[in-house]
Amino acid sequence: MDVGARLRMVRTRLGLSQRELAKRAGVTNGTISLIEQNRVSPSVSSLKKVLEGLPITLAEFFTFDAEPSQPRVFYQADELPNLGNDDINLMLVGTAHDKRDIAILRERYLPGADTGPDMLVHEGQEGGVIIRGSIEVTVGNESRVLGPGDAYYFDSKLPHRFRNVGDDICEMVSASSPPTF
Repeated sequence: MDVGARLRMVRTRLGLSQRELAKRAGVTNGTISLIEQNRVSPSVSSLKKVLEGLPITLAEFFTFDAEPSQPRVFYQADELPNLGNDDINLMLVGTAHDKRDIAILRERYLPGADTGPDMLVHEGQEGGVIIRGSIEVTVGNESRVLGPGDAYYFDSKLPHRFRNVGDDICEMVSASSPPTF
């Protein structure tokens, strides 16, 4: 997916200039320009910060013009939009539901990938189970490396981040409520 072109399309459809979006999101005009030109690939936390200026969620950003014709129950793997980037895949389940009360993600982290230098903070709670590989989960001042079958659950208001410190791909399934994606 071309994140830069999509950001430009959503921004212009909402009638915002790069300068106005930058002001609303609390970033520089240059940041918006570089993202739209695909000269930088924003981290998940950076993209979420930019989208707060629109304001839309990551899910709305990646499915902006998707109009479901009828309620969906089942989703094929190739139908799940990737809300992440090349290093971190965040595949969202249930985008066709206009009143989703939970965000369910199939996550995949390449070795060395992390959610960015800024800790994530948002409303709600989240939890997940590691399926393959290992992931370092930091919540507040506490960090732990989790492996297959291990799980986590915490209040999302606590600063948190995820980092694959292993040599293999990490795969997990996570859920958060209310949905922030």
